[in-house]
Amino acid sequence: MAAGAETTTELLRLDGADFVLRLTRRASHLGLLALHGGVEGGTAELAEEAAARTGATCLTFTQPTTPRVHISSHLLAQAPSRTLEAFLSAVSLTVSLHGHLRPATPHAIFLGGTNRAAAETLAAALRTLTPSFTPVTDLAEIPPGLRGLHPRNPVNLTREGGVQVELPLTARTQGLRDVPPEEVVAGVTEGVRRLLGP
Repeated sequence: MAAGAETTTELLRLDGADFVLRLTRRASHLGLLALHGGVEGGTAELAEEAAARTGATCLTFTQPTTPRVHISSHLLAQAPSRTLEAFLSAVSLTVSLHGHLRPATPHAIFLGGTNRAAAETLAAALRTLTPSFTPVTDLAEIPPGLRGLHPRNPVNLTREGGVQVELPLTARTQGLRDVPPEEVVAGVTEGVRRLLGP
């Protein structure tokens, strides 16, 4: 673990599902978030790896037991969680990693959320380092359910809002393993570095 990192965990039960929240705080204004770890395979792993490489803060939600359920992001924000509150107060900009299974767009990485300038910065890094995938930032081209614009979505609750990154299955897993391809890890990591600035 990087110097200066502090990790805490919290157990949470919501709508009959158990969650483990893992928060790694670092001295950074940017936070990586994965709300559906395990349900959207590879997203928690990608968030933790990119955060470790860049010194960003990271919060992951995972479900230790099956069957795992998908609970909408804005509903997770309503959970009485001291860990989520600590994350939202510690960072000013959020990059939230999600997964999509849209067969019509198997290579598209959709970048939604309310911070459109940050979405463009992240997309520029992805265009350079993830040739197998196509970043999409035009909200009109992003399916409505993947735009990440709900005002209670955690990605939009930090001071500068954030970017909701929707990754296709092959951008976040390899075979049966929830291990993102290195090109995606490198692209997200470079995008986070650019958002962090000099």
